[in-house]
Amino acid sequence: MAQNIEEFRDSLPVGDLGIIPLEGCLNLGKVVDDYITEWRKERDAVLRPGLPASPDSYLVKAKCPRFASGEAKGSILESIRGKDLYFLVDVTNYSVTYQMSGFPNRMSPDDHYADLKRLISAATGKARRINVIMPFLYESRQHKRTSRESLDCAVMLQELNALGVENIITFDAHDPRVQNSIPISGFDNIMPTYQFIKALFQNIPDLEVNSEHMMIISPDEGAMSRAVYYSNVLGLDMGMFYKRRDYSRIVNGRNPIVAHEFLGSSVEGKDVVIIDDMIASGDSMLDVARELKKRKARRIFAAATFGLFTHGLDTFDRACEEGLLSKVLTTNAIYQNPELLSRDYYISVDISKYIALLIDKLNYDHSISELLDPSAKIRGALDFYNKYHH
Repeated sequence: MAQNIEEFRDSLPVGDLGIIPLEGCLNLGKVVDDYITEWRKERDAVLRPGLPASPDSYLVKAKCPRFASGEAKGSILESIRGKDLYFLVDVTNYSVTYQMSGFPNRMSPDDHYADLKRLISAATGKARRINVIMPFLYESRQHKRTSRESLDCAVMLQELNALGVENIITFDAHDPRVQNSIPISGFDNIMPTYQFIKALFQNIPDLEVNSEHMMIISPDEGAMSRAVYYSNVLGLDMGMFYKRRDYSRIVNGRNPIVAHEFLGSSVEGKDVVIIDDMIASGDSMLDVARELKKRKARRIFAAATFGLFTHGLDTFDRACEEGLLSKVLTTNAIYQNPELLSRDYYISVDISKYIALLIDKLNYDHSISELLDPSAKIRGALDFYNKYHH
């Protein structure tokens, strides 16, 4: 059982639970629903013996059919009156397609976000409360304005707020300060730190988790806070790279990196974990790994919440074959290409149970503080690992 049953004895949900996974998030939504269904049936057996059991599923049927022109509409196919609704959306899932004038189109982040708004607008005025779980925050890399630029992520948050969304839950936001655009609305930025550490411990049996043999690396100044947290809870040293860029030119939409400069103690002979929020093309992560190898690091583990792999897997395949990387870890919060899942070097970090716990507690308006700060669970996992692997 994932929770303390007693905390639910004297509490009632905000409303009947309803989970609506959009098309790009169907598999994750099904697993989350299975967890919650199982937990609630166990709770009912203890807290409500003899009363009608909880439903066999909390999934709500919905769809966004498209016309041949590419236009669409959102339809919710069953009653949601009084429900506490949770929409799950993966804006990065490019595997979902639709037909437009006879041609197959892959859905872009814009398409997924538009479908989310369609379904929310179909639910407004009927649901008790509307919540959105968007693991990869839409347009989150466009988080600040440097010239005459749009601020898409901030506009998106304000749009959802105007549509009646009360709570927005995301994972490892590129810059969580974007929540300042909706200062009086619910916004939770969840860090799956415990899930990463657990996956690392489960898959690498010979780690020596101490400052003499292991180190946490931030690939740039933007990932510093993540790396600081990991190093503190694991009792490890931390190092950081910062990027020197050529601001006189733009290549592929960004200023090219001239060099990676390193700040920190020696990595020689140590296992190192590079921590970041996403792997897009992977160029930056691989550049950092090469710099660490030049400094005689032992094994290098690349860990990022979101594995986009926008340029394919060839460079990672070569890097692992050459011994540059030992393992690559990303979560199942977004779409994972079957090719990625087939790689020996890849470790999928499962956060479906974590999402289920969040929904289950929020539906009862219970505190999620212990889920947001897993330091005690991490220390327990570390003690267990050291006890049984050394």
